[in-house]
Amino acid sequence: MKLLNPRIPPQSVHAVALKALVIDWAGTAVDYGSLAPVRTLQQVFAGVDLPLTEAEARRDMGLPKRDHIQRILALPRVCDAWTALRGRTPDEADIDELYQVFIPLQSSCLLQYSAVIPGVVEAVERFRRRGLKIGTTTGYTRELLDMLVRHSSKAGYIPDCNLSPGDVGAGRPSPFMIYEISVRLQVYPLAAIAKIGDTPSDIQEGLNAGVWSIGVAATGNMNGLPYDEFHALPVSEQEARLAAARAELAKAGAHYVVDSLADVDSVLGDIDARLRSAAESG
Repeated sequence: MKLLNPRIPPQSVHAVALKALVIDWAGTAVDYGSLAPVRTLQQVFAGVDLPLTEAEARRDMGLPKRDHIQRILALPRVCDAWTALRGRTPDEADIDELYQVFIPLQSSCLLQYSAVIPGVVEAVERFRRRGLKIGTTTGYTRELLDMLVRHSSKAGYIPDCNLSPGDVGAGRPSPFMIYEISVRLQVYPLAAIAKIGDTPSDIQEGLNAGVWSIGVAATGNMNGLPYDEFHALPVSEQEARLAAARAELAKAGAHYVVDSLADVDSVLGDIDARLRSAAESG
């Protein structure tokens, strides 16, 4: 497994093996293609006569949802269209207005899109056999996260600790959810943790926290297709989409990029080997 980002976490010399994984939700563990937030954002903006393209809705995926709406409104095309419709540029009140529409809409359709991704339950069982603790972070609110946790537990996916931006006062790309998971799971140093997610903001969250960052290309936002649609494509088109997704995650600074959570095992072995080497040489 190739190490893409040679800047390994600074505390690596003090860790001899991974102790915990921090896993994203939509597009990584549940919701193949990360459809729930995209479809809801498109519905919210369509409701104010400003339809979003798929690319506009996905561009800042992984951020807390109010921040995501703010970023969408700042896009030049969207801002210009809003100004043409309302006679002024969008402001904080407009962001709040759209966010208040978003939350109940997302709640109403969240579970429709949030099946556990194939291979995730089995992968987490393997991770636990390695002695790893499992935490999660998300851009969803605590209420939405609780819905996901209850729903996923029925399928056998039961992490040890689940945090939302509201639990720590800030979301991605800030590192605070990962810091709090380290405290709650009693895991240190930070180089003994790996963050796994499907968006650049997931990667940046991990880098900002000083942990290993692993990108997921096939199942999430960078691919953007549900399982059946993606696998119905010609192989050449599948590979083209995956190559583009892998490149974006590598550009964001991922230490490694895999296609799905089920493909992480070889990366974990490589990280453990690097940690042992760093400890021995340090």
